[in-house]
This record gives sequence, structure tokens and C-alpha cells, in this order.
Amino acid sequence: MTNDTSTANLTVEAPTRAQTAIDAVAEAYTETLLQLDPGFATQLGLPGHETEYRDYSPAGLEAFAEATRETLDRLDDLEPTDGVDAVTLDAMRERLGLELEIHETGLNLANLNNLACPAQEIRMIFDLMPTDTAEQWGHIAGRLCNVPDAVGGYITSLREGKNRGIVPAARQIRIVMEQTAAYAADGGYFDEFVGGAQSRDDGGLPDSVRSDLAAGAEAARNAYRHLSTFLTEELLPDAPEKDAVGRERYSLMSRQFLGATIDLEETYQWGVEELDRLISEQEAVANEIREGATIEEAMRILDESPERQLHGTDALQAWMQNLSDRAVDELSGMHFEIPEIMQEIECMIAPTKEGGIYYTGPSDDFSRPGRMWWSVPEGEDTFTTWKETTTVYHEGVPGHHLQIATATYQRGLLNSWRRNAVWVSGHGEGWALYAERLMEDLGYLSDPGDRLGMLDAQRMRAARVVFDIGVHLELEIPERWGSGTWTPEAGYEFLKKNIAISEGQLNFEFNRYLGWPGQAPSYKIGQRLWEQIRDEVKQREGETFNLRDFHSRALNLGSVGLDTLRRALLS
Repeated sequence: MTNDTSTANLTVEAPTRAQTAIDAVAEAYTETLLQLDPGFATQLGLPGHETEYRDYSPAGLEAFAEATRETLDRLDDLEPTDGVDAVTLDAMRERLGLELEIHETGLNLANLNNLACPAQEIRMIFDLMPTDTAEQWGHIAGRLCNVPDAVGGYITSLREGKNRGIVPAARQIRIVMEQTAAYAADGGYFDEFVGGAQSRDDGGLPDSVRSDLAAGAEAARNAYRHLSTFLTEELLPDAPEKDAVGRERYSLMSRQFLGATIDLEETYQWGVEELDRLISEQEAVANEIREGATIEEAMRILDESPERQLHGTDALQAWMQNLSDRAVDELSGMHFEIPEIMQEIECMIAPTKEGGIYYTGPSDDFSRPGRMWWSVPEGEDTFTTWKETTTVYHEGVPGHHLQIATATYQRGLLNSWRRNAVWVSGHGEGWALYAERLMEDLGYLSDPGDRLGMLDAQRMRAARVVFDIGVHLELEIPERWGSGTWTPEAGYEFLKKNIAISEGQLNFEFNRYLGWPGQAPSYKIGQRLWEQIRDEVKQREGETFNLRDFHSRALNLGSVGLDTLRRALLS
């Protein structure tokens, strides 16, 4: 690769351009989304809808669909005036057209899984709400009181899906039953959350707000109890035990998460070969750690190394923050353009114990910085840095934070839809996985332990390609890993052999893949497509190719489907 090794700290000025007719349509659509989904406004840090929720009922879903149809109709008569317009038109037609296609299937009436559905979304919005003032706690009280309507609309959609014969798999329903029961429990999430405000003794919280918070917490608990009961008594009896969704649905979900159409069999075979290649790389690095060591032995050596251990979530949070800050400081200007306003990342321990590590973007004005969240499963208290160094790069810089904050920053270049309303998993997660491997290329994983951690993460993502496509399409198991066709049970044993994580994390991941078809493979497939596009651009540009400039051009497009990205960078 060609790298610009200049160490000057860049002062990056965001470009500006005049708004076009296509931008106006995109802005109007984004404003409609904000009206239809107040939680979206909260994500962006925009005032005015702090106590509200979207309508999760079938009528609410249809309102989104109608806004999408109207927007596509308005775009039909417009021609792009420049390259930015061309990408907007390409991206909107692909994303919005696919949304309508999914809506027509009715699959959004059965939106339920262990990680990313309204059951979690309705609760998670409170993680993003500020809690500094009495007014802000008043907003929280108001939204808590509206949880019953949000949950009620969601139940109505699930019931309508059931009536149409569209029901989530029983495994996912059982998991969400447990989650919602935990939210609803006395002393559970809502009590703990509100308790933090109730225990304040600084005199800053009026009695009226305390009373409203108590009432809101009770309303939210009762709503989640109702949801848990509905899932148990009404939805579960009609749920299929089979987890595999089949080719038709899987192809649709793959397009949703990639923004690209792929050959599923070819990709499955590539995943098998990529997994074999990564195992060979791991074996070589294990030998560096101790001559003759197996991968498992090398990992055990690293796990038992005191200097690579962290004890407690406070130590984990401090380590994440230090490593993240150092990456921003050292990469800014040399390898990436990182304006000063983008250079703050907050590393947080999530308030839940469900497992998973995730990133939330900055508010539109950057007053709330981008945040890296770690949801630590119950009972886990020891963490190893060798395994998680690459995770910090994935979630922070040069991964998700650089990517998402760059799009937010480009106010003068991109319309609001491009900056804030589009998230394509294969683009975003593919970039973050690309960033992990790039950090090795840049010399940040020279320590064999940290490099083995990166390879372990890459191996996990390759295994997910094999598992996800194999299980959901019920393909043949590769000879190295067994015989016959994939089942969830065979897949679990396969994951145990290829993902070096705790049992709690493994169970979380296994259930996630079964309930969110097409999402998990989008990381590794997205990385593959990012690297293919980069290499094609490099071949075309020859000696003039500059890696930092390529990254800037690509990230300044915002999150788009990977077919759109290819056309934008190679047309």
C-alpha cells in the first residue's frame, strides 16, 4: 500500500456546496423520519421530541412506507447536478426501494431477536438521553410514561404478523421473554435507572420530577411485563422451532445488510477458504509466542499473563479510554484526516449485562461525543487486553468512530439523509474490520499477542460467514468441520472451535446469528468488498494512488450500500 507518512497535524475544513433539488428531497425525507421517529432525533441530539416514541404498530410501519414511496416518486423526475447528487440518487433508490420490498413481505411485523429489535430499542433510547439537569430528568420521566404506548404498538404488529402467519423463531422469543422479564423486574433496569436520580441529594431535582420518574418507571415495568406475558402466552405457541430462514428471506436480508447482491454459494466457499487461511496465520503467530505452541496453547499463555489482564469494569473502561485516545492522537494527520471536533471518544460500560460491544455516534453538533459501549455479561470480571486491542480499533479509530463522525462532520457537503439517516452494516462493519487489518499494516499490532487477537477476531468473522449462510440455507458442512447439512446444533459446535470467547458471549453470538440472518457475515463480506474496491482504485490510479486520500474520499461519502460505494469510487 502507498502511505502518506507526513506527521503534520491536519486542520481539515469541511467543504460546502449549494443545496440541489435532490438534496431538498433527501432533507425533506429526513425531516419526515424525525417526525415519525422521535428516537432518531434523540440519537442525533436534536431537541423537541424528548418524551416521544415512534408508532411501532402496523399503522406506524405503513406511515414509514408511505413516506418512502412519496420520496421515490419525487426522485423519479430529478437528474443529478454533480457527483454528490449522483451518489445520493443511487443510494436512495437502492436503500428506499429495498425498504419497500421488505415492507411488502410483512417481515417487519415479526421484528424480534435477541439484540436489535423494538424490545431492546424502546429501552436503549434512555442510554442516550442526558441526565444533567432537572429538565432532562423530566424528559426522561415523560418518555418512561410513554413506554406503554410504544410497547403496545409493537405488540399489535407482532400480533398482526402472527395472524398473517409470520412469526419469529421460538428460540428468539424465549430469549426476549427473559430480557423483557428482567427489564420489568422489581429492582431491575428501570428501578436502577430512576434510582440514580432519586438518590441525588444536591437539591437539584424537584419533588414533582421525582414523583413523575417513579410513576414512569412503574409504567415502563408494567409495559414490559405485558410484553413478556404476550410473548409467553400468545406468540410462543405459534412460533416455529426451526431457526433457518431459507434462501428467499436470506437473500433479501443479505441485500439489506450489504447494499450489494452477492453469490451466496461462492461467498460461502470463500468463507470456508478464508477461515482455513486465517487458521494458518494464527498457527504461525502462535509459534512466535512459544515455539511449537498450538493456537490454544498460545492463547492460554496470553490469558495467564498478568500484564495482559484487567480486573473489574473500572480497569476495563480506563484501558479502553487510554488506548482509544492514543490511537486518535497518533493516527490523526499521519494516516487519516481527523478534525479536532471529531477527536473525542468516550469509552463506556453499558448499563445492561446482555453481552456485546457497540458504538453510538456523536450528536449532530458533537456536543455528545461518539461512544464505545461494552455490555459485560453477568459474572464476568476479568478481561484480557491481547484479545481486545483490535476491538478498540474496530469501535473507535480508525473504525466506527472515524467513519460515523466523518459523515456527521460533512454538513456542508452531504445532506442530512446521507450524514445521519443511512447505516449499511456491510459498509460500516466492513470498514471497521478493514480497519482492524489496516492497523496491522500500519504497525500497531507488532506485538504477537495483539496480532493473535486481531487474527482471532478475523477468524470469528470468517466463521460467521460459514455458519450464517450454511445454517440458514442448510448447506453441506465442509469435511474439515463435520458431515451432512448444517443445523444450529452442528453450528454451535463449529463456533466453539472457532471463536475463543466465554460461554456467555458465545451463547449471545450464537443466538444473534440465528435471529438476525445476514447481519453477522456482513462484517467479513464487507471487508472483502472494501479491499476489492481499494485494490481496484489503486490499480487504476497507479503511482498517484495515496491511501490516506482514498480513505478520505471513501469516508466522505457517508454510509452507502457497497454496490453504490463501488460505483461512486470507480465510475
